[in-house]
Amino acid sequence: MIRSYFPKCVALFAFFVLSVGALDTFIGAVYEHAVVLPNSTETPVSKEEALLLMNKNIDVLEEAVKLAAKQGAHMIVTPEDGIYGWVFTRESIYPYLEDIPDPEVNWIPCRDPQRFGYTPVQVRLSCLAKDNSIYVVANIGDKKPCNASDPQCPPDGRYQYNTDVVFDSQGRLVARYHKQNLFMVENQFNAPKEPEIVTFNTTFGRFGIFTCFDILFHDPAVTLVKDFYVDTILFPTAWMNVLPHLSAIEFHSAWAMGMGVNFLASNTHYPSMRMTGSGIYAPNSARAFHYDMKTKEGKLLLSQLDSHPRHPVVVNWTSYASSVEALSTGNQEFKGIIFFDEYTFVELKGVMGNYTVCQKDLCCHLNYKMSEKRSDEVYALGAFDGLHTVEGRYYLQICTLVKCKTTDLNTCGDSVETASTRFEMFSLSGTFGTQYVFPEVLLSEIQLAPGEFQVSSDGRLFSLKPISGPVLTVTLFGRLYEKDRASNASSNLIEQALRIMLAVIISIVYSLRW
Repeated sequence: MIRSYFPKCVALFAFFVLSVGALDTFIGAVYEHAVVLPNSTETPVSKEEALLLMNKNIDVLEEAVKLAAKQGAHMIVTPEDGIYGWVFTRESIYPYLEDIPDPEVNWIPCRDPQRFGYTPVQVRLSCLAKDNSIYVVANIGDKKPCNASDPQCPPDGRYQYNTDVVFDSQGRLVARYHKQNLFMVENQFNAPKEPEIVTFNTTFGRFGIFTCFDILFHDPAVTLVKDFYVDTILFPTAWMNVLPHLSAIEFHSAWAMGMGVNFLASNTHYPSMRMTGSGIYAPNSARAFHYDMKTKEGKLLLSQLDSHPRHPVVVNWTSYASSVEALSTGNQEFKGIIFFDEYTFVELKGVMGNYTVCQKDLCCHLNYKMSEKRSDEVYALGAFDGLHTVEGRYYLQICTLVKCKTTDLNTCGDSVETASTRFEMFSLSGTFGTQYVFPEVLLSEIQLAPGEFQVSSDGRLFSLKPISGPVLTVTLFGRLYEKDRASNASSNLIEQALRIMLAVIISIVYSLRW
């Protein structure tokens, strides 16, 4: 059961402000923040030490908020873990947590700082919003006591939540969201008992919010759009880029297009852990994005968006591909691995051509023309239809054109960031068993191609003109949410081994510094 969360006071306030005068457009801002991290220790620090560290980060965020407000931004989103960092145990995170009340209490912390006890972080965030007349979105930690009458109460007698908060331009707390889909190393937090659907209205549209790993699952992400009709998603994240399909700017822009909403994604900036990539995305294209693996500095992005974006034409994702007769290319299929999943590939051997590759129920069709067929670069068309089981369990159907890392076909699917081959045109489609398909186009040096491609109502991802840069991947990333629980006993041991291995690697990397 999903718990819908829409505060009565916010509803009444929204009705009033919307009746006064709605805005057709608004300026959104996101800040990619180079987080000041605490010293690595499993011993809890004092509340005073914790607040000192958090204030260092809020000092930086304050400058971004002020700059965004001066440039006319109505709302700014800051990253997941942006106020205190990561690598905590349940005990060591505790001094950083505050009790965050239900927004139905109609509270402006900046005006009434003592109402809910010791809440200095909420007070400061509220004052930032109020003093700069801007909505502020931040990620902090919530704590809620529990006792033995609750059979799910943790042994330490409290729930701890990875929490997003939103303060409006008057400093009022208007939204609180507890992250549902925790990443595998977030052992310091609990997931709420039921997925929370958090929305709020403004004069410039209806907003929903979720966090990082949530985007790969149905609840709350898809439910917010399909059942609660939000215009814009707010997305604090601490996203580690995984090529070729899960780099931040690539997948987040694809999700906005696939779901037909605005999407404001604010990532942490920590290149040594491959954390970078923030953006402001409309349903038709990326409006602003940032990817920087070379510097240590944060980045503020601003862009104007439609308050109520026009929803795209409904796409039948299997229509075109089902009408195409599978082509016999004469090329031998081969296997390759992308993020632990085994794909079926065929090599693209000509400067132009039509190719088909199938796996299980999914057949992928590609029509393309390169500017030239280089001898030093190899591209392949791949298909994957199966349950991904490494850092999470989610069922995928993916059609993908990828650049191989080298001319050795064994490297097709490996992470690669640069390319030299340009495409005059491409058209990619697949026999998907889902309506949830996210179109990705990623260019060399991890760049997007806004306005250079679109999706047709019959399910083709195609170029509108010769692509401006060399291509890394063109992908249709499909999610079959109803199959996420599919499993069999023979795969469980392999799955557990992979999860343990990945957890160890991530834990080691998490302990690194600049």
